[in-house]
Amino acid sequence: MNRTEFLLRMLDTTFNKENWYAPLKPAIEGLSAEQASWKPEGAAVKSIWENVNHLIYYKERLAANLAGREWTRNLDGDETFALTGQVNDEKVWKAVIERAELAHHSVRKAIIRITPERLEQNDLEEKLLDIMLHDAYHTGQIIQLRKMQGTWPSQR
Repeated sequence: MNRTEFLLRMLDTTFNKENWYAPLKPAIEGLSAEQASWKPEGAAVKSIWENVNHLIYYKERLAANLAGREWTRNLDGDETFALTGQVNDEKVWKAVIERAELAHHSVRKAIIRITPERLEQNDLEEKLLDIMLHDAYHTGQIIQLRKMQGTWPSQR
C-alpha cells in the first residue's frame, strides 16, 4: 500500500468505513434535528450539530487548500461550531449531513491528486493525519452525547 492509499484508507475509516471504532457517518445517521441539537442539562458541551459544523469547517478549509483555492472564510475555533444555525428542521439538518459528506469527498478527491513529492512538503502528510485524528476525537464526543440521550443503537 502506498502513502496515498494509506491516507485514503485512514480518511475513510474516520468517516464511513468502520474499523475498530465508529466513524462519523454512522455516528450521525438516524438522528433527528432535535436530537442533533440536544445538550445535557447544565453541561458546558457542544451539541452533535455543533460538532458536525466544526468538522465540516475544517474539512472544507483543507479541501480548498489542497486544491489550491483561496480560503476566505476564516473563523476561529469557537466560531466553527456555529457554521450553520441549529433549528428544529429536518431539511436543514439533512443538508448539514450532506455537507459533511461532500466535505469528506472533497478532501478524498484532493488526496487522490496529491503527488508523493507534495505529501512530503510543508508537513502535508502530518496535517492530513491531524484532521483524521480530529474527526475521530469529535466523533467520540458525538457518540458519547448519543449515549447520554439514549439514541446510540446499542442502547435501544
